[in-house]
Amino acid sequence: MSTPRMTKPTIGVLEVLLAATDDDPAWGLKICVEADLGSGTVYPILERLSERGWVESFTETAPHPGRPPRRFYQLTGTGRLQATEALRARQRRRHMFGTAGVNA
Repeated sequence: MSTPRMTKPTIGVLEVLLAATDDDPAWGLKICVEADLGSGTVYPILERLSERGWVESFTETAPHPGRPPRRFYQLTGTGRLQATEALRARQRRRHMFGTAGVNA
């Protein structure tokens, strides 16, 4: 299972997925809004994460009058671990390089 490129859009999607809960799951439009990204960016990222085994999806089963059922996305157990570690590693690199040579 390879790590995807940690672009800003990928990070945004992962952050939304990491914040999602069973009581407040993530679906396509919610991910777009919370990550401030368009669907043409979000859905390819979700597809790549799914291909790597990081994300799984399922269709809403609760009643949803007046609209089509939502497609929910969640990190797999391995995906949650990998995403958390990838974001931590990126944060460590940014901190290490972001503060080097900066004088106040």
